[in-house]
Amino acid sequence: MKFRTVLLGLSAAAFAAACASTTPAADTALAAEPAPAIAEPIEASVTVGGAAMYPSKNIVENAVNSADHTTLVAAVTAAGLVETLQSPGPFTVFAPVNSAFDALPAGTVDTLLKPENKDALTKVLTAHVVAGDLKAADLVALAAANGGVATLTTVSGDTLTFAVEGGAAVVTDESGGKARVTIADVDQSNGVIHVVDKVLLPN
Repeated sequence: MKFRTVLLGLSAAAFAAACASTTPAADTALAAEPAPAIAEPIEASVTVGGAAMYPSKNIVENAVNSADHTTLVAAVTAAGLVETLQSPGPFTVFAPVNSAFDALPAGTVDTLLKPENKDALTKVLTAHVVAGDLKAADLVALAAANGGVATLTTVSGDTLTFAVEGGAAVVTDESGGKARVTIADVDQSNGVIHVVDKVLLPN
């Protein structure tokens, strides 16, 4: 009986000593491990022209990355509107794709881009811009409240009308030209872009 008691005592002492010798090392190893990295939140975006359009960036910062809007960006630059479209706004921009400019009569874009035609170019471009942040739902609601057609006054002082025709969102200019909205609600830090497939021309 005494032998068993002594044996149990020695075993307990050995276990305690082992714990005392291994615990600090384990604590040191744990302390040496780096804290897990916290993933940055992924910003929701819409892809336009093969590039992500981020809501935290302004209209110009996003548009320059779209492969479908190189003509529009060149025109905005030539017209000296870059600073305006980088300002707080907000603005609603109906942004024509490159093919929309290509569909204009031959030589139209080259002529508008000449320095002596800056005023005419500015007129055309600002006829695509409406003050305020008008999402697709806002435009549809405005149209519904006005017999199916929403009348919008552009920054140029011209008029656009918005309606839903055959299930498609359509914007009509003063000349009767119609542009279909192909990508809606591309949020920007200073407004919203709606991509359109035609250039809207003022009178």
